Amino acid sequence: MARLHLFDLDGTLLYGTAAPVEISRQLGLEREIAALEADFVAGHTDSMQYAVRVHTLWAELTEAHVAAAFDGAPWLSGIQETWSEIRAGGDYCAVISLSPSFFVERLLGWGAHAAYGSRFPAVPFSGPVDPAGILNGAAKVKIANRLCEEFDVAQADCVAYGDSLSDLELFAAVPVSVAVNADARLADLATHSYVGRDLRKAYELVHTPVREAGEV
Repeated sequence: MARLHLFDLDGTLLYGTAAPVEISRQLGLEREIAALEADFVAGHTDSMQYAVRVHTLWAELTEAHVAAAFDGAPWLSGIQETWSEIRAGGDYCAVISLSPSFFVERLLGWGAHAAYGSRFPAVPFSGPVDPAGILNGAAKVKIANRLCEEFDVAQADCVAYGDSLSDLELFAAVPVSVAVNADARLADLATHSYVGRDLRKAYELVHTPVREAGEV
């Protein structure tokens, strides 16, 4: 049976940072995004409130800022190689993130079969945030279930990779999970844990090589 590998973005594929932080850095708003991130991690701000506040913060955002943030971000090494190996083995890989879809969807060009993020207005912004398009932990599970149907993969054949409590519900919904540079509370719940900067090493924890004919 094919497997579906589900990757978080912030703190997982991105090392020690998040897409909104990298985008805000391009706008010179490091202090403002740090305060907003602290509120979110502490639970003082939910994903919808975060989206509204960051939308306001990014009033001057352009596609050039987004491209620079993506290109300059501290990605784990081996992402494209890992996804290429997943594809070559007949499996699927997808990214599900609370970060803006206009950033997340750039990973389709790196080999992800699907990439989902919170829906923001097109950049530069000309309208408000639609609350219906903002994702949370529960939405990750719903999207994962939809991808299982799309790719004809059983939930029992899914692997989730994440780093924070926003991945908790997805980790609980699938049988195999990899905590990547994760919050200790999430790492304790994962079936595997990886600390480092190479996605290939995290993938090796759950990858079962196909045996050649006659191999014992």
